[in-house]
Amino acid sequence: MMISFDNRIKSLGYSMQIRVYYEDTDTGGVVYHSNYLNFCERARSEAFFNRALNPILKDGHFVARKIVGNFYKSAKLGDILHVTSKLIQMKSASFVLSQTIYKEEEKIFNLEITLAYINFAGKPQKIDVNTKELIQELF
Repeated sequence: MMISFDNRIKSLGYSMQIRVYYEDTDTGGVVYHSNYLNFCERARSEAFFNRALNPILKDGHFVARKIVGNFYKSAKLGDILHVTSKLIQMKSASFVLSQTIYKEEEKIFNLEITLAYINFAGKPQKIDVNTKELIQELF
């Protein structure tokens, strides 16, 4: 029995759909390389918004500490993309997500991002138990 692409996407963690607009592309209709990072950021934020939460939490927020990205193919104007976000590792003051962008059933971009938790003064802090549980539920 074959599992549908939509069901496989759902099994990969949090997923959202994004359409590529003209503002995302160059004059040839190809997505700018930096916009793949934007698409991933939108997916991370949307995971919070879908639960009526804000990614800026009571005691702090997360910032990118390390990003490793791999480009496989280009997306173009009008494409419908699926962005998946899956928790890879939870640490005391950060966590690691794998985010993958698909065009139809083909992987076109993947990144692994380490997000560090900082307070509003910009200093790293440990992630409290409730926030860890939230991250694990979201991704």
